[in-house]
Amino acid sequence: MQNDIPRPSDLFAALRLLTRLPLPHDPSPPRAAAAWAWPVAGALVSAVAATAGEYAMLLGPAFAAALVMAVQAMMTGAMHEDGLADTADGLWGGWDKTRRLAIMKDSHIGTYGVMALLLVALARWDALMGLLIGDRWIYIVAIAALSRAPMALMMALMPNARGSGLSAAVGRPSIWPATLGVALSLGLAVFAFGPETAIIVLPMAGACLILALVARSKIGGQTGDILGAAQQLAEVIGLTMAAYLITDFGY
Repeated sequence: MQNDIPRPSDLFAALRLLTRLPLPHDPSPPRAAAAWAWPVAGALVSAVAATAGEYAMLLGPAFAAALVMAVQAMMTGAMHEDGLADTADGLWGGWDKTRRLAIMKDSHIGTYGVMALLLVALARWDALMGLLIGDRWIYIVAIAALSRAPMALMMALMPNARGSGLSAAVGRPSIWPATLGVALSLGLAVFAFGPETAIIVLPMAGACLILALVARSKIGGQTGDILGAAQQLAEVIGLTMAAYLITDFGY
């Protein structure tokens, strides 16, 4: 339990793990208990991207939304998008656990991966346009934080399917830092969405639960790719629901 106590350095550990920012090198292995800070790191990344998008609105919402996505991808090294593509290829392109894990580890991208990236990117772009037009940059930041919380929960509650790779190297956090990450992201969501928070959160949670069940059935647990796919699915659903709120209800 003592090792689970949050540390200020956990935020830098989270940024080193989940972004490509030029931070000072830390030779120590990743700390699983720093998982509570993953939503905070996501919020910081998205705040930079959303700010760029706000300024780019002078060039039109389509360009601004694309810029938000580009800044996010550059800051994270597109690691979550890579996980989405590998997950789609592996879970639906293999016939058994061994083959699925081998496909997910392969650096090449297949048809399922291309389609997953294309569909999710188009949906994110469309939703981001609506949020930027409505000047709801705080929605983008809150959803970015919320979408990182399932990664910590899945790592805490599911075994590692491969026994190697980034997820295994980070280790398995206990439920306490994962729960703290959820609480922090929910706090930001309540600040942003108020009483409509459940409309955003429940579909995001449902999608991640379905992915977790499919991953458990097909490969026996989670991997770094599964976690990246969870983030992408949660984010696109959250953005879509937020755009729906302001378009149909004027929130």
